[in-house]
Amino acid sequence: MACHGATKVSPYQLVYGHDVVLPWEIKTGSRRIFSQDQLTTNDYTTLMKDGLDDLAGHRLRALISIEENKKRVAKWYDKKVKAKKFVEGDLVWKVILPIGTKSSKFGKWSPNWEGPYQINRSAPDNAYILETLEGVEFPRALNGKYLKKYYPSIWVDA
Repeated sequence: MACHGATKVSPYQLVYGHDVVLPWEIKTGSRRIFSQDQLTTNDYTTLMKDGLDDLAGHRLRALISIEENKKRVAKWYDKKVKAKKFVEGDLVWKVILPIGTKSSKFGKWSPNWEGPYQINRSAPDNAYILETLEGVEFPRALNGKYLKKYYPSIWVDA
């Protein structure tokens, strides 16, 4: 059975602690089957119990391998992601959430962004508390990926 790319071992080995015995190995009498046939019942039982003792080690190594793989993927993903940073007092547009709620009046030409809103304060992990221009604060923080900088138009009278 093939090894899984992330764990470096087969799923069967993670469950049972040893490699799978395929039907063609039994039929043709592979070297592994031949060596198992030479063992006594007690030796075979001891060998299988030792394999089960090693199972926790196999699973732990698989878990470490998965975590390393996730870190490697996150590193490549984070290279392409450009984090948006805002400071208190910035004017921003907010995406209309949940995505897919379109006004029946405008159909597909419904606006995707609403605002402007002002950044009241920042929360951990690129989240921000917004407030309206009148000073009403939002109850929950919003992730920075759902915001974009608002640039006032020169054509609108302030």
